[in-house]
Amino acid sequence: MRQLHRLSMLFVLSLAMSTGLVRAADPRYEVPKKTPPAYLEDATSFDLLNQPYLLGDFNGLRPKIEDTGFKFSFLIGNQTSINFRGGQNTSNTLNNGARVFYIFQVDLEKMGLLKGASLYMRILQEWGDGLRGDVGSIKAPFWLLGSQGEVAFEEDKYWWQQRLFEGKLEFRLGKLLNVVDIVDRNAYAANYLNQFVNEGLNYSLNIPVVRSLGAYVRVEPADWLYVFAMAADADYAATTISHGAGGFDTAFGGEDHFLGYGELGVKSRFASRNGELPGNYRFGLWYNPRSRQVFMDDLGGLRAPRTDSSDVGFYVNFDQMVWKENDDAKDKQGLGVFARYGYAKGDVNAINHFWSVGASYLGPIPSRDKDVLAFGVAQSIMSQDLRDEINPLADRETVYELYYAFEVAPWCVITPDLQVITNPGGNKNARDAFIGGVRVKIVF
Repeated sequence: MRQLHRLSMLFVLSLAMSTGLVRAADPRYEVPKKTPPAYLEDATSFDLLNQPYLLGDFNGLRPKIEDTGFKFSFLIGNQTSINFRGGQNTSNTLNNGARVFYIFQVDLEKMGLLKGASLYMRILQEWGDGLRGDVGSIKAPFWLLGSQGEVAFEEDKYWWQQRLFEGKLEFRLGKLLNVVDIVDRNAYAANYLNQFVNEGLNYSLNIPVVRSLGAYVRVEPADWLYVFAMAADADYAATTISHGAGGFDTAFGGEDHFLGYGELGVKSRFASRNGELPGNYRFGLWYNPRSRQVFMDDLGGLRAPRTDSSDVGFYVNFDQMVWKENDDAKDKQGLGVFARYGYAKGDVNAINHFWSVGASYLGPIPSRDKDVLAFGVAQSIMSQDLRDEINPLADRETVYELYYAFEVAPWCVITPDLQVITNPGGNKNARDAFIGGVRVKIVF
């Protein structure tokens, strides 16, 4: 029960501290009502190439249901990939896998139950093993789209969300995923379903990943500034989350451990001839209480192993639009750049330093305004302690990824992807790998 008490205290303390920072509600900050898209003007129309869903709106039934506060989304991400050369194996490496998403959202405010409150749940299916074993890379080259083996209807994440003061204060309680959803976000490199697929171009790889019961609070005291804190159960077990107690056994029993994350973010709006250029600049800290073995040569058992249960690290991250094609405020075509750096202690983390950089262009071809062309580089620098004590071949792994996302329709995007991975696994003697794939996203 001590874990429950601590998470409860964290939640209450965050609320008390945050309230004093947030401005009171002001009519000037009311969110304007959105104009319905053109495809909704005629509820009976079926415009396959312009509607957001493959199955349409069921003769106007879908928007009517969403107006009541309930929304269901069904989509699939399919990944076909192959290792052309290098790595550990090039024989019979053609792989096809997929991840199916069932997303349920309930807007309690629309239902007239609780202002600013909502519920979210995502259920997954997945199949495919991916190319990581064939390439020998540190992380998955084609992340999460058919690289985790067989998964049948897993409750991937769920939470209760509460927004206050026109969204300036936000809370979440439930089963949370830190990276991609909350921690180390990025406008151009943090969405494996729409952007880069290599795991190293979605977050700093030395940040401890967690998907467990926890609490999250975010405060936005000004339009250009935010800060958040997140705490999550550190003792969860994947088997219980998927098939047993759902993580409640470790969150509310056993050791009193939680992973902690905090981030400070600044939003920029630089002026240009064609309008504002948005950007985001972030600094984050993390704490990991899990007991981990210190890298050391035990001399054949003559030296007793040592552990560390107070691991800490930090990351910095930015994304910035640097050029805009035209002066239409609603048109986002143009060039954006991004970069990341992450640090973790080298005595217990294989990746001591991590960095990535890249660029993304929306609308690179005339008349193809929704397509995206992007290129990124990510490098994992292995720990000196690991090299000195355990593996003298440990060095660094570098990933180069190029993709072109072709929007066939708003509900269908096809993305060819090419990657070069040098020194897979971070070993000096590993064979560089050249791999490719095609991702298909369909929203039903």
